[in-house]
Amino acid sequence: METIERPTFESAASRRIYEYVERHGTVKRHVLMDVTALPSEEFQAELEQLKTTGYLEEEGGTLQIALEFGAVEEHKTDDFSFVVRPGRQADFDGLIDTIRDVTAEETYVVAETIAEQLLYENAVSRHNTVNSRRFFVATVDGEVVGWTHLDMPQVDQIQEVAQQTVGVRESYRGYGIGSRLLQRGLEWAEANGYRKVYNSVPMTNDRALEFLTEHGWDTEAIRRDHYTIDGEYVDEVMMAYHF
Repeated sequence: METIERPTFESAASRRIYEYVERHGTVKRHVLMDVTALPSEEFQAELEQLKTTGYLEEEGGTLQIALEFGAVEEHKTDDFSFVVRPGRQADFDGLIDTIRDVTAEETYVVAETIAEQLLYENAVSRHNTVNSRRFFVATVDGEVVGWTHLDMPQVDQIQEVAQQTVGVRESYRGYGIGSRLLQRGLEWAEANGYRKVYNSVPMTNDRALEFLTEHGWDTEAIRRDHYTIDGEYVDEVMMAYHF
């Protein structure tokens, strides 16, 4: 497969509609029509075209970006079943809670930054001419208990490289959820033409470094004294997985 293409539009109105939904995560149809200030017939025609081409989807009068990037997988352990699937806007609160649960227990600066970015932008998925972002989540009984995230800048020079993070709530570790999430993200990246994914981890996060190493990731570089954590300078380990 080829890397997901940057969105292209047949008209300025089409671009305006898409970009508003993309920035806001979800938008009610009547709100979108008001803010775009288009005549009703033109709005309806442009919206239907965006839905037909697979850029937007609508459910119950609510619109969101529609990028098909994976099926739902169900996995069973001795104690419970968990599902791994693409993250959606409806997972927003669960994602924030899960990321904060993980970062409260161990130092994971990149994940903390992602949580703050989600809160600032209020959108789970992003796909525009500058940046693209994807989440896969693991759920147990519908509750988000883990995630993997791919951040993919659309700048030509680094368009084949993505940043990946992964995390699982403490109470759900040891069941293979993290491994499945990590692999799901890698499978998606490889299938979509990426040649490398990377992750940046503080030297003090032994659990994360061991986890990535066990799954075939290599240390590419170390940035000395990159973080200040609890008043101490901490090195950053830059790890990568090559396809």
